[in-house]
Parts: sequence; C-alpha cells; structure tokens
Amino acid sequence: MEVDVRQMIHPTSEVERVVKANDRDYNEKFQYADNRIYTSKYNILTFLPINLFEQFQRVANAYFLFLLILQLIPEISSLTWFTTIVPLVLVISMTAVKDATDDYFRHKSDNQVNNRQSEVLINSKLQNEKWMNVKVGDIIKLENNQFVAADLLLLSSSEPHGLCYVETAELDGETNLKVRQALPVTSELGADISSLAKFDGIVICEAPNNKLEKFSGVLSWKDSKHTLSNQKIILRGCVLRNTRWCFGMVLFAGPDTKLMQNSGKTKFKRTSIDRLMNTLVIWIFGFLVCLGIILAVGNSIWESEFGGQFRTFLFWGEGEKSSLFSGFLTFWSYVIILNTLVPISLYVSVEVIRLGHSYFINWDRKMYYAAKAMPAEARTTTLNEELGQIEYIFSDKTGTLTQNIMTFKKCSINGRVYGEVLDDLGQKKEITKKKEGVDFSGKSQPERTLHFRDHSLMESIELGDPKVHEFLRLLALCHTVMSEEDSAGQLVYQVQSPDEGALVTAARNFGFIFKSRTPETITVEELGTPVTYQLLAFLDFSNIRKRMSVIVRNPEGQIKLYSKGADTILFEKLHPSNKDLLSLTSDHLNEFASAGLRTLAIAYRDLDDKYFKMWQEMLEDAKAATTERDERISGLYEEIERDLMLLGATAVEDKLQEGVIETITTLSLANIKIWILTGDKQETAINIGYACNVLTDAMDAVFVVTGNTAVEVRDELRKAKEILFGQNTSFSSGHVVYESKQQLELDLGADEAVTGEYALVINGHSLAHALESDVENDLLELACMCKTVVCCRVTPLQKAQVVELVKKHRNAVTLAIGDGANDVSMIKSAHIGIGISGQEGLQAVLASDYALAQFRYLQRLLLVHGRWSYYRMCKFLCYFFYKNFAFTLVHFWFAFFCGFSAQTVYDQWFITLFNIVYTSLPVLAMGIFDQDVSDQNSMDCPQLYEPGQLNLLFNKRRFFICVAHGIYTSLALFFIPYGSFYNLAGEDGQHIADYQSFAVTMATSLVIVVSVQIALDTSYWTVVNHVFIWGSVATYFFILLIMHSRSVFGIFPQQFPFVGNAWHSLSQKFVWLVVLLISVASVMPVVTFRFLKMCLYPSLSDQIRRWQKAQRKERPIRNRRPQSRSSSSRRSGYAFAHQEGYGELITSGKNMRAESPAPTSGLEKMLYNNTSWIENLCKKTTDVVSFNHDKTAKL
Repeated sequence: MEVDVRQMIHPTSEVERVVKANDRDYNEKFQYADNRIYTSKYNILTFLPINLFEQFQRVANAYFLFLLILQLIPEISSLTWFTTIVPLVLVISMTAVKDATDDYFRHKSDNQVNNRQSEVLINSKLQNEKWMNVKVGDIIKLENNQFVAADLLLLSSSEPHGLCYVETAELDGETNLKVRQALPVTSELGADISSLAKFDGIVICEAPNNKLEKFSGVLSWKDSKHTLSNQKIILRGCVLRNTRWCFGMVLFAGPDTKLMQNSGKTKFKRTSIDRLMNTLVIWIFGFLVCLGIILAVGNSIWESEFGGQFRTFLFWGEGEKSSLFSGFLTFWSYVIILNTLVPISLYVSVEVIRLGHSYFINWDRKMYYAAKAMPAEARTTTLNEELGQIEYIFSDKTGTLTQNIMTFKKCSINGRVYGEVLDDLGQKKEITKKKEGVDFSGKSQPERTLHFRDHSLMESIELGDPKVHEFLRLLALCHTVMSEEDSAGQLVYQVQSPDEGALVTAARNFGFIFKSRTPETITVEELGTPVTYQLLAFLDFSNIRKRMSVIVRNPEGQIKLYSKGADTILFEKLHPSNKDLLSLTSDHLNEFASAGLRTLAIAYRDLDDKYFKMWQEMLEDAKAATTERDERISGLYEEIERDLMLLGATAVEDKLQEGVIETITTLSLANIKIWILTGDKQETAINIGYACNVLTDAMDAVFVVTGNTAVEVRDELRKAKEILFGQNTSFSSGHVVYESKQQLELDLGADEAVTGEYALVINGHSLAHALESDVENDLLELACMCKTVVCCRVTPLQKAQVVELVKKHRNAVTLAIGDGANDVSMIKSAHIGIGISGQEGLQAVLASDYALAQFRYLQRLLLVHGRWSYYRMCKFLCYFFYKNFAFTLVHFWFAFFCGFSAQTVYDQWFITLFNIVYTSLPVLAMGIFDQDVSDQNSMDCPQLYEPGQLNLLFNKRRFFICVAHGIYTSLALFFIPYGSFYNLAGEDGQHIADYQSFAVTMATSLVIVVSVQIALDTSYWTVVNHVFIWGSVATYFFILLIMHSRSVFGIFPQQFPFVGNAWHSLSQKFVWLVVLLISVASVMPVVTFRFLKMCLYPSLSDQIRRWQKAQRKERPIRNRRPQSRSSSSRRSGYAFAHQEGYGELITSGKNMRAESPAPTSGLEKMLYNNTSWIENLCKKTTDVVSFNHDKTAKL
C-alpha cells in the first residue's frame, strides 16, 4: 500500500512524519536525520573561528588586540609591540588548548556511541551495522540487555503477545521495568526474517518532539490502519530487559530521538566574576580614555605655549608642527602607556590560578571514592570560583540522593516489633555492624544481601506462630513480582517496584519463597514445602486506592483476601475487633516513620465461598459494562476489601547514599536551597525528601500542588502564598479572588520577609501549566520563598526549564547535579553542572563541568574548594587592580612635569618586567594557596559560605576601594620622592636629582610597597609564599644592578645607557630613607584600618581564624556521636514506585514466559557520620495543604 505524500517535509519544518519500512530510497526523499549524534561544540574547520569568537567576547581580549594594533604604529608607540602580543597569544593559546581538549573528549564519547553495533535487516539479511549508519525505516533486532539504538516501533518479541520489558533509567531516572507491547498484527511476524523483510507498512506519526510520555501515529498495512500509542514505542536510551529478543522499525534517529530532543545544547559558561570583569574593563577603558584626553589637552596647551622654546631640540620642520596634531598623537601614546591599568598578565594569572584550583579538586583524597577507585574530576577550569557562590541546588533523586536499593528493616506482627534488639531490661539497644545477623544459610536459596539482626523473628517462625506465618505468606503472595532462574539455577526476581522486591526477598529469606506464577496460580515454598494457591482475583494498585489485594484459594479450599497498602487507607477497612491491635500497630508505624522508613500496613480477610461467587459474578458484569465501568469495578473492590483483620506493618529502608543527610543539612545551614527534580511518583519523592532531611517536621507547612489546568495551578499557588503570608483573602466558589497586576509582579525580596520554613511539592502535569508565561511568576515567587521544592514526575526538559526559570528571574548562581541521561539538560542549563558517576552510565558525567562519585562529596566541593576558590580569586583581583593602579598612575602625575610628552617615568625594561617577573609569582602564590580558615572549619561552619552568595568579597564597591587605594599609593610614590629630590645634593656633594635616579627610587619603592602589601594580604603562609614574595624582591635588585652594570652596557650600549646609576643611587642613605618613608606612608593606613576593623567589627572568618591560632598547639578531640535519621511523622502513602495495570497483566497471562536471563544487583551498606553540630533537630507536626480536596491534611 502506498501513501500519497503531497510534498516533501524537511525535518526543520516537519509537521508529521511518514516512514515506510524496509525502503531507504523512499525515506531518503524526506531528508530525515541519520542516527549519528553530536554533543561536541567544534570540528576541525569550525574550531578556530568559533573559539576565537568566543574568546574575543571577553572585552579584555578585544581591548588588548586593539592595543597591539596601536603599538605597531611607531609615531605613537612608546613601548615595543612584543610587550602585548606575547601575553595575548599565550592567553589565547592556553584557552584554546583547554577548549580543544574538552571537546576532544566529547568527540571521543560521541564516536564510542556512534560506533556501537546493531543488527539491521538489509536485503533480507541481518547485518551488523554501526549505530550511525542506521536509517529511518530500517528494521533492527535487539537482544537482552542491549541499549536501544533509535526510537522504534515495536514489531515483535520473544515474549507472548508481543510484550517486551525495558528499563528507562536513562530517560526518566526510574530503574523499575516498563512494559511495551507490539500490535497483534505485527507480533505475528515473530523472528521470521523473510516475513520481516517483506513488511512494508507505512507509519504516519507526529513530528520529532521531546514529550516522553506521549506518542501518536497510525500504521497502514495490508489495507488496514492501526492506531499507535506510547505503549508501542521503545525509545533510544532504554535498555531491553528480561526479553531474549525483539524487532523494531526505526521512526526517529539521531538528533530526532526523544532522548536527544531532551538534551540541551552545550552552552558557553562564564562566571559572574568574568561578567563583572568585562564590565570593569569597559569602565577602566573609559577611565583611561578620560586620562588620555586630559593629557592630550595638556600637551596641546603646552605645545602652543612652550613648545617653540624647545623647537631647536626637535627634528620637526616649522610646517610640520601643530599643537592639535601633537595632542592627538599624545592621546594615543598615553593610551598605550596607561594600558597597564588592566595588563594582559591579569588574564594569564587568572587562568593559571583556575588551573591550580582544578588540580586541587582532582587531587583531593577526601573526595576519592575507594570502592570504585574514582576521584573527583574538574572537567572545566573556568568555573571554580562560582562553586563558592551557589544559592540553588537542583538535584535528581534516583542514583543521586539514593542508591535505589530497598532493604527490609523492621516489621510489626500482631502487636510485636521485629527488627529491634532489646537488652536484658527490655530496653531498645542500638543495632551496630558488630551485632551478629540472622543466619539465612539454612534456608532454600536465600538472598545474601539481606542483613537482619533481630533473631526473635526467626525464633517465632520456628515456633510456628500462626500470625507470623500468615504475615510472611501474605508478603509472598500479594505482589506483582515475576520469578525466573538464571543460568546458574538461582532464583531471580524481576520487580516492577523496588519496594515489592524488598518485601518478597524478606519473605524468601524467612522461609516463604515465591517460586512461580501462572495466570491462575501462585506457587510458594513454605518452610521447604511447595504450596500452590489458586489465584481467584487480583485487585490492582492505583494512586487513588493506594493499596493492592489478591484473592486466593489455599489447598484446604479456604478463600482468603490478602491486602497491603497505605495505613491511612487500610486502617479504615478494618473490622472493629482490631481496635486494640490497631492502636498498638499505629504506634509502631509512627516509630518506623520517625526513623525515615517507608511503611505499609498488612491485613487479610477470610471469605465465604458463596459470597465470593456472587461478588465475582458482579465483577465480571462490571468489566463487561460499557458505561461507568471503572466506577463499578472500584465500588466492588471497596465492597470486598472491608472487615479486614490486621496482621501488622512493614518498614522498608530506601538506601540513601552515604552521607546524604549530613550533606543536605550542612548545605542548608550554608543558606543553599535544595530543589529535588525527579521522574518518580509524588509519594516516593516525598518519602525520600523526609528521609534525607530535605523535608523535615520542623517546617511550618508543606504545600502540595496537583492542579490539572493552568487556572487550578494558579489558584493553588496563590492559596499557598496567602497561607504563607498569613493572609485572609476572600474566596468565591473555592477560587482565590485575583489580586491587582501590581501585586502579582514578582518581588525578588519577598522571601526575605517570610518567617518560618516551608516546602513546595508539585508534580509534572501541574508543573507544565506552572511554567506557562502567565503562571511562572506565581510559581517562582512561592518556590523561592520555600526552603525546599520537590518536583516529581518531571521530564528531562522540564528539569531544564525549572533551572532556566530560576536563572532568568533570580540573580543567583545555580547548580544541577544528576547521574543519568535524563539529567543532561538541567546539567547543561545550570551555571554549574555536576555529574554523578553512578549506575546509569556516564552521560551525565560527560555533559558536566565537575564529576563526583558520591553526592556527599558535594559538601566538600562547595564549602571547601568552592569557597576557597572564590576567596582566593577575590583577593587576587583586589590586589591586582590595586598594584596596577599604583604602578600606572605615576605616569599620569609625571606627565604634568614632563611637558605631557608621553615620557615614561620608569625605564622600558621595568615596565615590561613589573607584571611578568617582579610581581607575578607572589600574587599567584596567594591566589593558589591562600586560605582564611582550614578545610575542617569551613565544613564545620557553613555560615562562612554566605559572603560568596552575597558577592561581598569582590564587587563594584570593593573595586572602587581598590582603585582609591591604588591612587593614594601612586600619589605617595610620585610626590614623596619628587619633594625629597627637589634641589638635592648627595653625600658626595654631587647632584642626584636626575631622571634615572628618580626612576630607580620610585621603582624600588613600588616593588617594596606592593610586596609588603601582599604580605599583609596573605592569610596562610607556605614555603612557596615566602620564596615567591621575598625572592621577587631579591630578583628585582639583582636584575636592576645587572642592567646598570658595565658588562651589560658593553654588550647592549643602546638599550642600557645608564651605567652604574642603580649602584650609585642605592648607596645613598637618603634614597633608603625616602623608600622607607614611602613604604610607611603607603602601608600604615591599611594596617591601622584592618587592626581597628578586626578589633571592633570582626567578621566570622576573623573570629574563627583567631580561634584556630589559639587551638593550634592543643586541639581537642572532636566529639562525634552517631546520629539516627531525623524523625518524621510522615508515613508512606503506599509509596511504591509502582504502575497501575500490572494486576490485569498478570491475570491475563500476557507476561508469562518460560525462561529468560535477568540482571542481578548488589546491596551496599550505608554509614552515617554526622558532625556534632547537626544534633537536636526540632520536632514539629507538619501541615500539608492538599489543594485537591481544599483542606489541610497531616503528613
């Protein structure tokens, strides 16, 4: 069948896509993108122009290029051209090499992906092809555990009914399996190559887009049309699991795939200090122009008034001399002379300092993860100081905060808690690693990763406690787990929910082993005896029901209903006789939830055979109904799930990564707001929020936004804001009366007026409406007033949009951290992107600016390396601008005494060497090694981080203070020796007030003053600092005496004509008195000011530094006590990472199969090493505003 295509649709303007299977010629007419991907920025041809364009976006680089051109004009240049071109080329080359290296690794990663092999059906044969050669319309074969090469229409698979299982961790961060099913008409193709080669169906579908949860299209084949949905599509980035093979037809390839559509573009990132320096360079250039104009006007006046008197000494003819033209040339001459206000060596030094900071990050052993032999890695060298200014952290959940490993920790059975260890007096005893765990080796096929240290549960099982047996039997029967045997004959579970996996594994270890299932039966091995139960009904989970149940008939003929779910729901279904047990179990659940565990209630009911048959008939009628089908089924579920008998409750721990709680608590104390952006369900995200202290009971309120329309979302956001401000605005039919437009404008300072701590939880579909232009201000204003924001069920693109929203409207530095391909967009969007090298591949790392092995290392990266980098860079810039203004402005004062002739006050060699040799190394040592407080104190006192967030250490005000300081020093440098040398004779009676002696005295004073100043600025002395500072002073005197020596004059008489001048000047006591006077006059005001400030208004770092000095000799041992998880009254709202519809899938038998290999996973232990200052968190009832029901519910 052919489809009439009216026109060719170019991909850039694609409205719909038409793809024909097994017909490359047909599909090439549409010029669809091939399957090659590009994440790099450059290629061989574009590197030079694009990189130079990016580098010359720096105003300073463009400025120095302009100066270089001026210095090539001999009529106006007082300095040689190499003084500018050598440093400029050095800076450009260093940056280009760094950028080329970074892009090389991106190319390497791209090539690795593009050269992966895939089996493609070409000319009726399966051939191995590289991924980059796969074309739209090709049919490819996938095998178990293979990555999907492109977005495919599933045609057939090895499983019954065309089912296959995929893991979507690279897309949405979820590691639980998803089910995809082929159309019945194509599943019949099976693995028959000849039939697949003859398949010529045509798909008309949507154009490429980034919507992961939506797909629409139509397959036309054999004179019939078949509707396509998202359940028929396998996306690139997925991994085929638990399925031996499948065939698919390529619909979208390469950049058109949904994975790549959700990947943001690689952006050129610059720090806020870089942007500020661009502004300051423009200001300095304007200041330089003003100075040049002043001196040019002075030259013109001087030439017209006094120039004629010196005409005999000049080689200009009478007609060639013009005061205006002389002033014009003088202007450009002084622009060149005064260019050292911002020398190119500033940018060389900045790059060297940043490189040093990057190596410190790479070399930090405290951020080295020994388990994987993985150090921290700074993948860029341009953003280090921005690590010290972070205000917002956007974090993924799965694999970033958690290990995504669920562990059965405790349970309550018939009013007794198991999982706690009691002492002889019946008091709770802390469970430690030294406590011997329960030995499961005697059980059949135990799961060795379960560590349970309470032996009383095993004793109750052995004593035959019927309630304990029934409890474990329920765990082995009531679930959606699939079982199979691997190649070694070991029982392996494929779980749709990690919670269920933990519960079924626990039952297995305690002797109730789920063995297998069919659509009609469930087989369990109970304490070594196989028992087969008849599966009569499966009452599936849903977000509304928050529970699941199974109805089974045991071998004795008894019918039982087993149910597990959220305690708030299940407790309402209990028989009145459970009152006492309910109260006791509820207390146990509160204890479990206080420990941050995920809880479920467990209950059962004995059913009468006659009653069940009647109910089953009504259920069949309801399922066959054409109207109100779901409502009738739900009502029947409610009918039978009543008068339940309570068995107890379970407590599962979602294994957080080591140190997550401590890290989040510390970062919160540093005034950093943490937002969690996850693809997981709302209940799961909230539970993890409480587990890792992002959400706490100390918060005044947690707002939950779940609106389905833009109007609903806006109303919910405004209601929350009113509650937050304590307003009582009038309501009409449940909607907020809209405020005036002025009131709706975003107030960036509103969050400072809010007292208390609040949190916001919003799901993906609500967030889609909230990100619309007319609602985003409401979202941002509320979110920024909250301490924590949790966004759940968000797509990768929404993650990036949230980051962009904060970047756009808040003057704050953002950081995004994640571990999967679904985090790449937000990592690229944030000012700083950090990739966790976890379980989900290296896509996040490859797109990141920094790579860490564990989330806990973020604390040290920000509070130590980030703060130090910002502190060092700010001190470096302040000192650099000070010394260069002091050095350069002496020329300005000298101009008034040299006829504005553009004569330099120093000799040319001193000007060339001052920033390159005499003062470069000391400031580099300070910029690389300096620290105000130790790394441990930086971690222990997170409040030290706030100056970076407030940009206090280097800003426009601090810049002007440095400029004023430099101007004052230049005045002292020029006028003190000028007054002292006026009509002065030396000790030998000879006149020493010559130009060169004057220059030597000023140059010597300048080198000593700036060296003393940097010694005052240095807070942390190392051998390197001493060598560089005092070595630079010695180097100055050595070079000075060499240049004024007879031997050098004999070799270069034109370049070094002042023989013996330096020795003669420095041998005069008077000269040293002048140098001393200049040094005291320049330094004493600074010393006095800093002394008074430290005594009267000491900063926090001053106080800690003073404490450090007092404790340096005898440091007490830090008192560290182990801390349990923070308490939480939040209980699991059936917080399974669970999908609705699995019950129907199981009972239909569509997902049953004989055997299939499956992956295994390990279980890691978690340690908490919280510092002593994180103790004593407040406990308070948290109110959650649930806008769905327009009422307040307790979390």
